[in-house]
Amino acid sequence: DLIPAVALVAMSAMFYVRGGDGGRGLPGAFVAPAYALVLAFDSVRNDPGARQPVKLAHVKPRTSGDIVLIVDESIAAQYLDINNAGGVYSGLAAKQPNFAIHNFGIASSITHCSTGSNLTLRFGGTRADYQRINATGPSVWSYAKAAGLPTVYIDAQRTGGVYQNGMDDAERAAIDQWVQFDKVPVMNRDQAVADRLAELLNDGKPQFILVNKMGAHFPVQAKYPVNRTRFKPVEPRQQFFGIVEPNVRDTSDVSREEWRLYRNAYRNVVAWNVGAFFDRLFAATKAAGATIIYTADHGQNLHESGEPGNATHCTPEPAIEEGVVPMVVIEGSQDGDIDWQSAALRNHNGTSHYRIFPTLLGLMGYEPQAVRKAYGDRIDAPTRDKLEFNTLFNARLGREPVWKKVDPAQIKALRPDDYERSGPVTIRRNQSN
Repeated sequence: DLIPAVALVAMSAMFYVRGGDGGRGLPGAFVAPAYALVLAFDSVRNDPGARQPVKLAHVKPRTSGDIVLIVDESIAAQYLDINNAGGVYSGLAAKQPNFAIHNFGIASSITHCSTGSNLTLRFGGTRADYQRINATGPSVWSYAKAAGLPTVYIDAQRTGGVYQNGMDDAERAAIDQWVQFDKVPVMNRDQAVADRLAELLNDGKPQFILVNKMGAHFPVQAKYPVNRTRFKPVEPRQQFFGIVEPNVRDTSDVSREEWRLYRNAYRNVVAWNVGAFFDRLFAATKAAGATIIYTADHGQNLHESGEPGNATHCTPEPAIEEGVVPMVVIEGSQDGDIDWQSAALRNHNGTSHYRIFPTLLGLMGYEPQAVRKAYGDRIDAPTRDKLEFNTLFNARLGREPVWKKVDPAQIKALRPDDYERSGPVTIRRNQSN
């Protein structure tokens, strides 16, 4: 009898087309084998193959100056003073004697979750082909080493050599210096990053450095010193000390007042882990010849308009704020080949994460047209990029990525009435919105 087999194949096809959904209420005897068939088919269909070596032509050795990519954590572009008159001090708005700072304004992230953005920033996946490239393409470390540059990874989030954001042993093997801060308190990790990065920028050796900052990693309540509490009132800090991230998110309802307190803590963290970070870095180095690209992994929805919810990012139906990140290029000198000032004016509020990887390869000296063909346009390209991010990064089982457009005019306004000069307040959890 072919009927059971036909039913099984039909059910498997339905699950595949729906991306795994649709099993509820169907006969249990068929659901499990149908899912097994779908997963088997998907694993064969999506087998990416082996990781490939560097094949692009390298045409211009880098003789001076470091190449640095700083990936901050959970920094919403609209909360920085360089993008909003009511924003928080970033350390990037004022002129610096030894640096030229070029603000590209609001950029779109790859996705609204940390792993997808960080993984793609390291492997160069494009909008059209990110899954294959991320799985089989050379890493940014491999490109740097093939270009003759030592590689350095500075991680403020993990300790003890622990990997994150999709790293594995094979990727680790291409990193010459692995820097973490096992003995540094969580709230001081980014300051330690500034010190270590300054040492590397000052050593006179061109190298590629990737920084994974602590930034405003959830929860933010105790990721800044108490004497840096510039925005009040805030939620009590005690239970949050020493926590990089909780094992389980609080899934209770979050009231309007709780979001107000959280936004104030967020502002304090940004002022400390962005503003004070750059102040410390700029004061400690001249960074002659260096090029630093600063961005964040994703943005934040901080519920300024009072809408319900308990998450800031990585939600099933994200707000546009979850995919809005800063994009800043910092030059240690202004005698390079790229006119960053003109590029920042031309592409202000018109670039994305996807342009970072080809920019890094260009700075390393790879042939420009080959880089563009493989990975797309650079940050300084004559054309503006799309402001959109992928809300279904792990698109499998027949599902396609889902792109969300970002309209800068639709980004929720900051709440100047959030903060006041007052002491801490006590709130009752789970109160209604």
